[in-house]
Amino acid sequence: MSETQLSHEYWMQLAYAQAALAAAQGEIPVGAIIVSQNQIIGQGFNAPISLNDPTAHAEIVALRDACQNIQNYRLPDDAVLYVTLEPCTMCVGALVHSRVSRVVFGAFEAKAGSLVSARQLFETGYYNHVFSFEAGCMQQQCSEQLSAFFKLRREQKRQLRLQEKLLNTQK
Repeated sequence: MSETQLSHEYWMQLAYAQAALAAAQGEIPVGAIIVSQNQIIGQGFNAPISLNDPTAHAEIVALRDACQNIQNYRLPDDAVLYVTLEPCTMCVGALVHSRVSRVVFGAFEAKAGSLVSARQLFETGYYNHVFSFEAGCMQQQCSEQLSAFFKLRREQKRQLRLQEKLLNTQK
């Protein structure tokens, strides 16, 4: 494994830890960090439910944190976003406007991924800024984290339905 791959895995592990914080709050476990000059300048995790904000995806939360920390709406030229799930269309748009230089993501998002999976937004030629990206860093761990979360949610819903059914039969 190259030094660059080791570095990417180091930062992705920190994004993965952010995703675990989201899961602990009942949010879909997606985490993100933004790195510049080997320092974290922004971090965040999915929080649309707890913040009552449909735009509070991990990438957006991390961008807001970074921009507040550096006091600029544009990121430094070397800024890299690490995120555990392929960004959606909204997040790609925000990343373009932030002028991030690179995005490294873990799991692919078949339904809403906008770099590789569902859409390839940069193939449109529309954007005035294009960042490079790397797909699949810690893909298995990131995918398993999401799968485990949704499996638990399904089991919780199943248990709730069983309890409701039991209560209804006791009436």
